[in-house]
Amino acid sequence: MNNEKGFTLIEMLIVLFIISVLLLLTIPNVVKHNTFVDDKGCEAYIDLVQSQVQMYKLETNAYPIDLATLETEGYIQSTACPDSRELTIDGEGIVDVSP
Repeated sequence: MNNEKGFTLIEMLIVLFIISVLLLLTIPNVVKHNTFVDDKGCEAYIDLVQSQVQMYKLETNAYPIDLATLETEGYIQSTACPDSRELTIDGEGIVDVSP
């Protein structure tokens, strides 16, 4: 008989089982952290928009009426967070996520 080297079916099944278990353990953790990342991204974008509101006030001596004004004048790219939640601005120039 030839002395053939290679993996047996049992060895391959064991390796696939181990990989499957590792995937089952890691995927839920990654999905759970996506919401955390989205929240932090939105907080960072609110800070950016807030700084652009202050820049607008320095240049025009008035707060913008709404965020669309900042968008049309090129201060910001979008009036929504990266996770698609809309932002609002009040009369005192405070930016927040709309309810």
